[in-house]
Amino acid sequence: MDPSIARALIWAACGCGFTWLMTTAGSSVVLFTGKDPERGKLAHHIFLGFAAGVMVAASVWSLLNPAIEQAEELGQIGWIPAAGGFLLGVAFLIALDTLLPHLHVGSDEPEGLRAGWKRTTLMVSAVTLHNIPEGMSVGLLFAMASQASGAAGDTYLGMAFALALGIGLQNFPEGAAVSLPLRREGFSRWKAFVVGSLSGIVEPIFGVAVVLAAGWISPYMPWMLAFAAGAMIYVVVEELIPEAHLGEHSNVGTLGVIAGFVIMMVLDVALG
Repeated sequence: MDPSIARALIWAACGCGFTWLMTTAGSSVVLFTGKDPERGKLAHHIFLGFAAGVMVAASVWSLLNPAIEQAEELGQIGWIPAAGGFLLGVAFLIALDTLLPHLHVGSDEPEGLRAGWKRTTLMVSAVTLHNIPEGMSVGLLFAMASQASGAAGDTYLGMAFALALGIGLQNFPEGAAVSLPLRREGFSRWKAFVVGSLSGIVEPIFGVAVVLAAGWISPYMPWMLAFAAGAMIYVVVEELIPEAHLGEHSNVGTLGVIAGFVIMMVLDVALG
């Protein structure tokens, strides 16, 4: 195996492993809370808003900007792969959203194809959907860091670590946003914790898979970065922000979005 690919695999495994660990840590919040529905709902709004803010900032600074820059370095018109890949990412998530059975928190009507799945399984499926582009995003940047050399490689590596850290930070509240509703649905504390943790396992899977495919997708890296950005923005607009503003706690959801955006922006600029 090419040493640069092996190095990228180790980085991606560590970076996505960290994001999954943070999902697990967030899920552990359920072990220390009761079934108080109001407290759980308030925390849920804050956590979803924070995750949305992080994903919006990451999509711009960690994915779309590098996509445009790399396209221009390759002699391409920067906005074409950025816009094209973005729209393909949106289309991909729309297809998954249409086909995969899932249920959003606060809704009684499942979406996707009909399946005999339990309500709680459908809820976890909804969260798993938006963990896929997060894992892809981290893997893509580590793959770019392994392919670039000199200052460019260091820049991409810093951006990759910033993205992994940012997604890890938002995965903590996201893990809680999975386990707390499961607890309200009647799961035991430990079962809600385990299921919440497992909802993030797709991130290291897709992160490592992207690095393994780096040799084939390298010429299309700007498209792939924009693809991940489009998928993430779709999740934010379709799921996170609407759910963060359900009911009477919409103001804390808004503040969560702002906090997540600012923190991710600072991380990306400081480290990248």
